Amino acid sequence: MVRSFRLIMGEWDPWMNMAIDEAVMYARGMGSAPDTVRLYVFSPSAVTIGYFQSLSATVNTELAKGLGVPVVRRISGGGAVYHDEFGEVTYSVVLPEERVPRDFEESFRYLTEAVVRAARKLGLPAKYVPLNDVVVEGRKISGQAQARKKGVVLQHGTFMYATDVDRLASLLTPPAAKLADKGVSSIKERVITASQYLGRRVSKDEVIKAFTEAFEEVLDAEAMPGRLTPLELDLAKSLRWKYSSAEWLRLRP
Repeated sequence: MVRSFRLIMGEWDPWMNMAIDEAVMYARGMGSAPDTVRLYVFSPSAVTIGYFQSLSATVNTELAKGLGVPVVRRISGGGAVYHDEFGEVTYSVVLPEERVPRDFEESFRYLTEAVVRAARKLGLPAKYVPLNDVVVEGRKISGQAQARKKGVVLQHGTFMYATDVDRLASLLTPPAAKLADKGVSSIKERVITASQYLGRRVSKDEVIKAFTEAFEEVLDAEAMPGRLTPLELDLAKSLRWKYSSAEWLRLRP
């Protein structure tokens, strides 16, 4: 029998996107959902921050409020991300732990290989840099984060195909020391988009096609277009309140 995974695509608001990822993880843990890859867009554009991050030290919250850019805390670790509605695709992959290397770094390497392959299909000389970055000639084009619950691994990450880098740089406020560790003095020096590198406008459809093929290769499985189940939708709707609450966002002020 040929192995397969469910492929779900679409656009949701920031709070629902994070709630869906968590709901799919719980459903997979209960045996009520198959292995799943989601390729999705944040609408409207938003910032997500890692579970362990300080909100005030990570995001220019006043500017975000003024621009109407929501900020959402994830259940996963990792750093802050600007999800551009018109220039970024987010992926998430949900698998049982036995399908993923036990070692934490190796699990990142294994799942992030799909991002590397997708980028290369678009013509980018992408490389994986531990623990959770994909870079093109030393500049970051994708970051990943993980969460593990009930025997299930959730990894999600960003892919910047045409992100507004000026807006990204104005909204995110990483410590100067973190940038210095990467040999740069500003976010704009640190990141790159697929369109910037290739010198042409890369489309969302190109990215989705490349990611679908790449996950099929890495997971050695066929992508089967699917939808969320009623159980997953109910779970996501019940979790959305958490992600939209001030208490969750300011868990680490």
